[in-house]
Amino acid sequence: MGVSSFSGNIGKACQKKVALFDESKIRYGLRATLAGAFLTLTTAVGGIAADNSMQIHHDLGKFVFSFLFAWGLVFVLFLNTELATSNMMYLTAGVYYKAINLSKAVKILLFCTLFNLVGALFIGWLCSFSAPFLNLSDTSYLVTVVGAKLSKGSSQIIIEGILANIFVNIAILGFLFIKSSSARVSVIIIAVFMFVYLGYDHVIANFGSFSLVMYNNSHMINGFELLNILRQWTMAFIGNYLGGGVCIGLCYAYLNNTQTIYQD
Repeated sequence: MGVSSFSGNIGKACQKKVALFDESKIRYGLRATLAGAFLTLTTAVGGIAADNSMQIHHDLGKFVFSFLFAWGLVFVLFLNTELATSNMMYLTAGVYYKAINLSKAVKILLFCTLFNLVGALFIGWLCSFSAPFLNLSDTSYLVTVVGAKLSKGSSQIIIEGILANIFVNIAILGFLFIKSSSARVSVIIIAVFMFVYLGYDHVIANFGSFSLVMYNNSHMINGFELLNILRQWTMAFIGNYLGGGVCIGLCYAYLNNTQTIYQD
């Protein structure tokens, strides 16, 4: 049997990431910055839309936010940016296939995560000067969401981080396996909507939501302190890696390391 579509895509993706990372860390960092920015932009729109829709019915807020946020991953994938939580799958599978060595994979993942944060902080800072974010209150959707995330225990964050990145990387697999652009968009939106609606923790999404409230509204949130924020992000990162890197990336790498015709 030949190389599976999955392993071929993983090899090509890792090759591209290593080539760009080695050639120009500025360009790689900019692609990662854009990914963080895109997710923060859709978080911003979703948060304000949730506040407005809750004036019609309180339960509409979560639905509207989840739907609008999901478009952020569509932007990330179709516009060729670098997202840490999808790289967890790509790089772990790449290490399994020996398409990239472990030390380079770790460097790329951490570098990508850092610049996802830079993108989120930049958009959060810009939004803090815009009219919709000058009037947030302690009942605003994003403020309550961030407060709830900071109040979770570490083990709960890890578990919910695992589940969140399983959903996200289901979307990534759909993007890899499906040829139709409209079907790809549908799978991405459905998968991301599900984890957001359940309130699970995605570290880059948390970069965005925390950044949007930190400049003007952090005083409204109990536990919005540096050590607690770092704890939350660290636990979410660990959970996301286990979900995307191990449960999806390593699992599919193993499934496709076969000589049978049952390959993806």
